[in-house]
Formats: sequence, C-alpha cells, structure tokens
Amino acid sequence: MKWIAAIVMAVAASTAWAGNGTQAVSDKTVWKQECGSCHIAYPPQFLISDNWERVMSGLDKHFGDNASLDTGVKQQILAYLKSHAGKGSRHSAESLRISDTRWFRSEHDEVPSKAWKDPAVHSRANCKACHIYAEHGDWSESGVRLPAGLHMIDEDD
Repeated sequence: MKWIAAIVMAVAASTAWAGNGTQAVSDKTVWKQECGSCHIAYPPQFLISDNWERVMSGLDKHFGDNASLDTGVKQQILAYLKSHAGKGSRHSAESLRISDTRWFRSEHDEVPSKAWKDPAVHSRANCKACHIYAEHGDWSESGVRLPAGLHMIDEDD
C-alpha cells in the first residue's frame, strides 16, 4: 500500500501547475490544438525559424483566412515553432508555403503533377490525403497510402 501512495505522490509532484491552480498546457499542445483546428498542425521542422515568425506575424491574412490569435497564445505557439524549427535553406520558402521548400520538392519529386489536382488530394497542402498517420506525427513512407486511382508513375505526366 505504501508503494501505491509513493507513486501517486510522485506523479502529483511531477505535474506542472500554472499559477491559477489549473494544469499548465505545453506549447506543443497549444500548437496542435490551435493550428490543428483548421488544418493539420504542420511540424515545426518543416520551415525555418524566420519563416515561422513571418507566418505567425501575418495570421490576420493566413493564406487567405483570418487566423488571428490571442497575443499570449500566439507567442506560446511561436516559441514552440522557433525552438523546433528546421535548419538550413532547404527548409525555407519565400512564399512561406512548406510545399515550396527544396526539402518538400525533393521528398515529393516522384508524385505526378496531376496527382496534386486530384479531387481526393486537392493541393500540396493536404498532407493527410496520402500521409494517413500524419496527424499522429508519423510521416514515414510506410504510412503513405495513395487515394484510389492515383499512381506514382504516370505515363501522361
């Protein structure tokens, strides 16, 4: 019985609490909740820190939508994105679109151009059309499933 009490106390002591008596929410959780409420929460390493700063500074015109956030939430997400951002020019895009990075183009060079226009895919931003476990953080090749009728090799492309 004493070991159960010790475990309970250790867990309770290790839990982070905010000053107002509620459990603190990690930056990662806030990022996933806020960004993932409209689209997949793109992993921070897909863009460099400077790109994320520019994305977050323009949320009122976020790729055609108003994605404005409370200043505190915005700063919390930005801190998370910057601390886990990609490194190097291959993860940078002037357009701020992940699909315009050298890294993305290299990873998707075998995808025929007509696949991006397929109604099941719609655009390069719709990662979960093929990366079926992306929302769980799995971007592996083993987690890729092409929508019905799509093929990686296309004689017409």
